[in-house]
Amino acid sequence: MWILWPSFLMAGAASAVVFALVDPLDVVFLGHLQAGRLTVYTVGFFIFWIMAALSSALTLRIAPRGVELDEFGDPVE
Repeated sequence: MWILWPSFLMAGAASAVVFALVDPLDVVFLGHLQAGRLTVYTVGFFIFWIMAALSSALTLRIAPRGVELDEFGDPVE
């Protein structure tokens, strides 16, 4: 949940910004394939969600770990 929920919110925000500027019916794939509006919205949202989830996972992975404590609150060595 530390990764998926924030990335879901960012995907929603990114979709809102991008599709406020780009009309999905103007998007053409491989020079000739044109998808419907709902399909482009859906695929775009999931791409943004995956990108944000990977970014959050990488941030969590490289973040420094806190000090581990035992059941009494003393640092574990």
